[in-house]
Amino acid sequence: MRFLLDTEQRAFAESLDAMLTAAGTPAVVRAWGRGEHEAGRALWARLAEAGVFALAAPEKYDGVGPLPVELTVAFVELGRHAVPGPLVETVTAAVLLAGLDDPGPAERLLPALVSGKAMATVAPSPGSYALDGDAAATRLALAPETGELRLAPGHGPVRPSLDPARRPTRLSPGGDLLATDPSLLAHAVVRARLAVAAQALGVGLSLLDRTVAYVRQRTQFGVPVGSFQAVKHRLADAKVALEFARPLVFGAAVTLDPADAAAAKVTACEAAYTTARTALQLHGAIGYTAEYDLSLWLTKARALRSAWGSPAECRGVVLGGGGFRR
Repeated sequence: MRFLLDTEQRAFAESLDAMLTAAGTPAVVRAWGRGEHEAGRALWARLAEAGVFALAAPEKYDGVGPLPVELTVAFVELGRHAVPGPLVETVTAAVLLAGLDDPGPAERLLPALVSGKAMATVAPSPGSYALDGDAAATRLALAPETGELRLAPGHGPVRPSLDPARRPTRLSPGGDLLATDPSLLAHAVVRARLAVAAQALGVGLSLLDRTVAYVRQRTQFGVPVGSFQAVKHRLADAKVALEFARPLVFGAAVTLDPADAAAAKVTACEAAYTTARTALQLHGAIGYTAEYDLSLWLTKARALRSAWGSPAECRGVVLGGGGFRR
């Protein structure tokens, strides 16, 4: 089966790519990692103007969706440019708020998320970490076993992370109970895993492009290292892994099936991680330095593997024996 984007979807991807290229995201990522949110919030507002967050919300809450395929297109580009912030969590919060029986919280909180005036974060399970709780205005805590969804009153200190641009915090216990609905939480997890898969695919594609460009320029024995057969094989393996993941990601966006989303996530994240290892090896010593921009994608590829479910958990879902655990 082939999943081809239509003309409007390709134009949307190209417009996001052009905007994010001009934005100089590496500097934004580094500032975000230091806890300086001004540049990140400015970029967030531009993404909202482009309609990214509106894709996750219904029209009655100022959105244009839900449009999961278009949102997947957007998240591939967000991953390609390593955009920081609780992107997955904000669209997941939009899904959760829009699905409540009581429209009050959605009417109060969703328009700000759609417009980019506010960010949201979500703790996937009791005691787990929520991404960027210090930057998010809306903080939701899930309890998948009971189906409880709560609006957390606050957050704890930021903890160190493998990816400096991912700033985990624990949410304060308690808070307003918004729903007790396991099916709503399960549906939101599917959307989160799909968004992570798309983001990882974009990260992997960027790593591959950067590595191809590097091996064309770096020379050894008077010739580009990219001309070596062993280098070509490593890059070809990475390319095949990413291209194999692409239809799974967009197929899951069409079906929104839990097993399809889990398969897309584990495949895309493993492909991105494999590409990261290849990129690190082919860049040599320079790839290990935090000052080199490649590191921003390397660390993100590693962190996304366990976001919203480890590879083992996602494989369990695909095999029919797993649920969401953290």
